[in-house]
Amino acid sequence: MADSNTDLSRLDWPKGDGLLPVIVQHWLSGEVLMLGYMNAEALAETRRSGRVTFWSRSKQRLWTKGERSGHVLALKSIRVDCDADTLLVQAEPHGPTCHNGTSSCFGDEAGLPLGFLAELDALVAQRDAGRPQGSYTTALFEGGIRRIAQKVGEEGVETALAAVAQGEEELLGEAADLLFHLAVLLRARGLSLADAVAVLARRHATR
Repeated sequence: MADSNTDLSRLDWPKGDGLLPVIVQHWLSGEVLMLGYMNAEALAETRRSGRVTFWSRSKQRLWTKGERSGHVLALKSIRVDCDADTLLVQAEPHGPTCHNGTSSCFGDEAGLPLGFLAELDALVAQRDAGRPQGSYTTALFEGGIRRIAQKVGEEGVETALAAVAQGEEELLGEAADLLFHLAVLLRARGLSLADAVAVLARRHATR
């Protein structure tokens, strides 16, 4: 069965006099980055170029986000809401989205608390692909799977010990170390935190 939420042909352009609101969301973290408006031409240009493009109501022309700053929004997906009068665009931001320098036009505090795990996962993948010199993550990958697994074991023990013998700050620090090294271990096996979360989601769905 086709997904009606990806069917752009059902968009109700007349409802908004040819202009529909567009919510832009970080494709990994889920953070809401900005709100803009598109007409049919802006939507077509977005799909053609792969860069999120709006209709500027103030300039009365097409406007590609980041056309001056370089802080473009690389298109990942487009979805239509249930009434076919609003678009949800998922994108990868190249730099801060807001002209004020924040990641979101709603302020840096608008990010989802757990959304950073997705960004961490992506950063670990970048380190694995690029192997920049001087990076601790690079050193872990080059140490091999056994060394990474050993570090996860060490961090797991330290987290457990902190839980029974130390304060909240120490426990949180050790838990953060564990999550980071777990992300590296999964990536070393060609997997990701997202894959582990998907398993949790499947388990939850069958309960």
